[in-house]
Amino acid sequence: MTTILTIVLSVVLSAQMDSTQLWIGDQTALHLEATASGTEQVGFPVFTSSIQDGLELVEQGKIDTTQTADGRTLYRQDLVITSFKDSLFYINPLPFTVNGDTMYTNSLSLNVIQPFEMDTTDAITDIKGVMNPKIWWWGILRWVLLGVLIIGLSVGSYFLYKWLKKRFTKEVAEPVNPETLRPCDEVALEKLDKIKEEKAWQSGEYKKYFSELTYVVREYIGRRYDVHSTQKTSGETLAAMKPILTQSDQKDLYQKLETMLRLADLVKFAKWNPLPDENETSLAAAYNFVKETAPEKEQPESTNTENQVQ
Repeated sequence: MTTILTIVLSVVLSAQMDSTQLWIGDQTALHLEATASGTEQVGFPVFTSSIQDGLELVEQGKIDTTQTADGRTLYRQDLVITSFKDSLFYINPLPFTVNGDTMYTNSLSLNVIQPFEMDTTDAITDIKGVMNPKIWWWGILRWVLLGVLIIGLSVGSYFLYKWLKKRFTKEVAEPVNPETLRPCDEVALEKLDKIKEEKAWQSGEYKKYFSELTYVVREYIGRRYDVHSTQKTSGETLAAMKPILTQSDQKDLYQKLETMLRLADLVKFAKWNPLPDENETSLAAAYNFVKETAPEKEQPESTNTENQVQ
């Protein structure tokens, strides 16, 4: 790397290259620097598309300024140059303007080398026309088959897993609720008797009383009519029970059921304080609803047979 400093007054100019030799088409950086005092006005050389004939300008960076330790200003600009000509270039000193006068940097040299041997004996041929590439059918088919194989293995593995799980996993029977083995009306009446004994409404626990009362009725409706009332609102329960009770000429039961459920909603959600007779009337309505709609008991077959008159 060759560096020659030009000092005129208080201005120092410098030109450096990262490499003095490169192959055709390669690029190298050219660094321009100027150091001046704060009162000096420095202008960098202006280039268009080339530094000189044969040396192309690829990129021209911005001029950066920094302060040196002695208080002077360092101006720096980086250029990127290239060449497509096999030659040894002598780079002339580059012109700067300092306070209106022209000053020059040091000269540089750059050796551009052609790394390949050119065969000039072959005749020059025309450019071939546009050709459509051939379709690689085997390559496409191979990927399709691979995809089908992966899908087949995935599906087969899934069904194999299901089969093995079913074969080797012991099924654990769910515990049976003893209440489901007894008639639904018997279970409901026993729970109503327990509510009657507690008399929660007498101690002001209206919400608890109506919650337990309506749950027993809803649970009974679920077992008796297969209407999952415990998972429905009062309106949904009444809508499901209306066609059942009205068609069986039990409209009075439907009205009492509606009154009880509507009153329970007021107590549970609107903090309504029912009258004393409304508490007992609701309990009586629940008893009456269960008894009137209880399924008929199957009569045991008689083991006695009538004596035949001989």
